[in-house]
Amino acid sequence: MKIGIVGAAGRMGRMLLADVLQAPDCRLAGAVETAGHPAVGRPVGALLENGHAGASDGAPLPDRPDVAEALAQPVGDDAVALFAAADAVLDFTRPAATVDFARLAAQGKTVHVIGTTGLSAAEEAELTKAARHAAIVYAANMSLGVNLLLALARRVAATLDIGYDVEIVEMHHRHKVDAPSGTALALGRAVADGRRVDLEDHWVKARDGVTGPRRDGDIGFATLRGGDVVGEHRVLFAGAGEQIELVHRAGRREIFAQGALRAARWAHGKPPGLYGMADVLGLADTRG
Repeated sequence: MKIGIVGAAGRMGRMLLADVLQAPDCRLAGAVETAGHPAVGRPVGALLENGHAGASDGAPLPDRPDVAEALAQPVGDDAVALFAAADAVLDFTRPAATVDFARLAAQGKTVHVIGTTGLSAAEEAELTKAARHAAIVYAANMSLGVNLLLALARRVAATLDIGYDVEIVEMHHRHKVDAPSGTALALGRAVADGRRVDLEDHWVKARDGVTGPRRDGDIGFATLRGGDVVGEHRVLFAGAGEQIELVHRAGRREIFAQGALRAARWAHGKPPGLYGMADVLGLADTRG
């Protein structure tokens, strides 16, 4: 597969580059940044520290001619050309940019794998429109563990009654710009789906001052930011006399890059549609 990467100079972009270059069944179709970004025009290899993949074991990139050629090619700023040249494009950028990229995917019928968080309902509606013409995989979190957590949260919520209060606690690094995280909101939706209610009618995103007693059926969120935490999510079901807690901790960003590449492989050749990681991982039958 020919894989393109937008936002290539970002933290996730560099991880995605490393994974694509290491994969024996993939070739880099190109790496793109916004016009005027300092990385534009520099060789792709300059984005990878010491020429290594950036994985925890510091594994070197494969000694293959296509990898050497990819490392030497310049980072571009032409997303239109990238979507035309690629079989799939991986996108962990910003909401407004992601919507524009989805339109390009629709025009070129290119697989579009989206890990961008913080999209509004209107922006998600634009993805749905684009997915009429291209296979789009959109997920708040690309990791296998988080998607299993989503399935478990849905199942537990469906099993327990509203006498069990639900709180979702998430913590991320100090540089994260959206809150609650996309994964926390996805967990809230999983709980709401399990209870067969609309999340927007029951969420409580902040508490301050004299708030009064907790209402039955509330789904609470708490957001923590600090340090270099990659990601931690907890779903707490608090009942009378007992608590059930589901926890996922991400220790490395590589898990998200690996999940995105798995999604691209899965979506290649699929008909147009808006898919999620539950589809990629065969967990769709756990949605309830």
